[in-house]
Amino acid sequence: MPRPRTGRRVRTLLAAALTTLAPLVFLTGPAQAAPTAAGAWTPAPAPVVSHVETDDPVVFITIDDGWATEEAAGARQLLLERRIPASLFLLPDAYERDREYYRTLLAHGPSRIENHTTTHPDLTTLTEAEQRAEICGARDRQLAAFGDGPRLLRPAGGATYNWPYHNADTRTAAPACGAEAIVMWTHDLTTWGSWTPPTPELKAGDIVLLHMGPTLEADLTRALEAADAAGLSPAPLRDYLLR
Repeated sequence: MPRPRTGRRVRTLLAAALTTLAPLVFLTGPAQAAPTAAGAWTPAPAPVVSHVETDDPVVFITIDDGWATEEAAGARQLLLERRIPASLFLLPDAYERDREYYRTLLAHGPSRIENHTTTHPDLTTLTEAEQRAEICGARDRQLAAFGDGPRLLRPAGGATYNWPYHNADTRTAAPACGAEAIVMWTHDLTTWGSWTPPTPELKAGDIVLLHMGPTLEADLTRALEAADAAGLSPAPLRDYLLR
């Protein structure tokens, strides 16, 4: 006896069911994404962090820019000897002058290179597209130089350093270029000229800002002594922000 021809009806019912469920697929999409006017999905704005909320006895060492490595050999040795997981927010033109300095840190220590834009502009003066060019351009050059892409962004202050260095467009541009958080700082311990800032009492989760150059070894030593006095250990910033 011939079998009933139900295939066409089943296919029709399945198509109708999928049509009904289709809107639900978009409604239950990733929480971190949002639809654009064209219907495409884009990452949610990156969070801005100046202190990490944690009960762990940790502090985070960050170092900016990347110039004057020839005057920071002692700092590199200190980073390697104490195995400090520093987050290095570097400019491409700076590390291109001395790739070996940074390759040594990456190969023999836990430091990671992060995004500090391509040309150090005040991002708040740029359009969202121009900010993407700065952030994505820095990411692409880092990938080419080290084979590893940045996951964090520290916006630069340009020539005037008008706070806060970032705006809503920065928070949108950053994740489009692979940066999952915008990192500011709790304390700047950089020696500027003849002025050395007072050393604060560090607390768990503090982010310390330093700069590459001739004062880095002394500034880093001061930061580590402050961490030791507070019973804190340097920890990898990525591990706490990207969990």
